[in-house]
Amino acid sequence: MILKRIQLGMIHVAVAMTLVPINSTLNRVMIKELAISAALVAVLASLPYLFSPIQVAIGSFSDRHPIFGYRRSPYIVLGLALCVFGLVLSPQAAFQMDQNLALGALLGGLAFGAWGMGFNLATVSYLALATEISGEGGRGRTIAVMWFMMIASIVITAIGLSQMIDPYTPQALVRAFWVVGLAAGVIGLLGLARLEKPSKDLHAGEENYSWGVLSRFILENRQATMFFFYLVILLAALMGQDILLEPFGGEAFGLTVQQTTRITSIWGGCVLAALLAAGVMETRLAKRTVAWIGGWGALIGFVLIALSGSLLSTSIFYSGVVLLGLGTGLSTVSNLSLMLDMTTAGKVGLFIGAWGMANAISRLLGSVIGGAVRDLVARLSGDAVVSYVVVFGLMAGILLISLALLRSIDVGAFQKQANESPSIIERAAMAGDAG
Repeated sequence: MILKRIQLGMIHVAVAMTLVPINSTLNRVMIKELAISAALVAVLASLPYLFSPIQVAIGSFSDRHPIFGYRRSPYIVLGLALCVFGLVLSPQAAFQMDQNLALGALLGGLAFGAWGMGFNLATVSYLALATEISGEGGRGRTIAVMWFMMIASIVITAIGLSQMIDPYTPQALVRAFWVVGLAAGVIGLLGLARLEKPSKDLHAGEENYSWGVLSRFILENRQATMFFFYLVILLAALMGQDILLEPFGGEAFGLTVQQTTRITSIWGGCVLAALLAAGVMETRLAKRTVAWIGGWGALIGFVLIALSGSLLSTSIFYSGVVLLGLGTGLSTVSNLSLMLDMTTAGKVGLFIGAWGMANAISRLLGSVIGGAVRDLVARLSGDAVVSYVVVFGLMAGILLISLALLRSIDVGAFQKQANESPSIIERAAMAGDAG
């Protein structure tokens, strides 16, 4: 089972590797070097999350339509191929936008759209495969291994990218993206080799739930509703900085592309350390307490990053990045644990779908709002650095709202209501019979 977990982790690593160049290095180049609107960059970067609702359809379709007996592997291969294609095409789209905005935006939509479609296709398929292979008792350990390998790969990829684009040239950037894309493809295929056994029953499949059933089930449980909005607000703040942190380093401190790419490795290293620390903390502290500590750590990190722009201090900036990484890591582990606790009422698939939708909505809102506010404030103030300071201050405020909501989350109350209430699936069936 250890080997299978490592193989699943390799697939997770492969998809994450294709994300790093697009979500960190390319964003900085587009916003700082090419002076492309941050709002436009945010919209392109958010395409994967616009496509996220298709994960439900993809999962259901793969349940019912195995290819040569394999329910997950072909869809993982197709998804990974689309990720690699989108990755290697994205620099060309960025440079084209600098010359012809309309044509470049169209090409960018193709590149980011292909990556987004591939991300959703691969993600739902390998998570389903991980669930099936691990069994109920081993899912926690499998998730831990996959997540640890993914964060480590982000750090290593960021460090490798910073070396490959030193000194920065458009040709070096294109070459680096090709290297990362091909490496991701090879790692993903090696991880997939002989991992899934062909299914003998080609017609069995999971029951299909509509988004209407999903939303009613969540909204009828007050604690589930609170947790859903808590996740949206929290992750909108934590992930809203994705496309802005590196451009800010370039604008405020004159950091090179190589230096700002290293910001991702610093942040990822701190997340990795916090993931390990959170495992120890959760044996002594309540999960909600760890989430509280993580949220406040990230909030203070945002305040320091905003303050560094006002004072033009790189030491304060890097202190903020460290705290943001540590806070994100603690928050990730504790909220993942809370999420699993909030999916114990016999409808795991429904709730995982809801939390996945919360993640997608939050990333979309965080990226678009962050990019739009940055552009608006920069236009009104005439100072790009001030616009970033406002955005990071806004993210700190959003985190404060999420921490207020966290005080109202009660897993025990959720489980009591979910277990005592009639199943929404049963009620939907009865309503159908009555009609």
